[in-house]
Amino acid sequence: MAFWLFKSEPDSWSWDNQKAAGSKGTEWTGVRNYQARNNMRAMKIGDKGFFYHSNEGLDVVGIVEVCALAHHDSSTEDQRWECVDIRAVKDVPNPVTLKDVKANPKLEKMALVTSMRLSVQPVQPDEWKEVCRMGGLVPAPE
Repeated sequence: MAFWLFKSEPDSWSWDNQKAAGSKGTEWTGVRNYQARNNMRAMKIGDKGFFYHSNEGLDVVGIVEVCALAHHDSSTEDQRWECVDIRAVKDVPNPVTLKDVKANPKLEKMALVTSMRLSVQPVQPDEWKEVCRMGGLVPAPE
């Protein structure tokens, strides 16, 4: 199993929107970066991810799960772009801010710190456990 981070601007798609989508989940559309697309191509059913509010909030607020493998992104006719489907799993009881991530030496190499603009990022297993711990999820969902 691999771990990921999905960034979303809460004014266009929030954690509440994701939870309201239910167990069927939703397509993670609109990604127009090759590295982020390739990250989604690498995902497997059941992989877990952080749901991160970007621009407003700047914090990890939820846990999601990949529920459909990479497929054509229905928001465009351009066949280069693909997406996965994700569904909400649980809230992060204590949202973890970007400021807190940057202040934690255990997370200094996390993509959220080093590749801040990338909208779909890999998360290392030790980073996953540390952010979950910071957010009050012990043990970390796997």
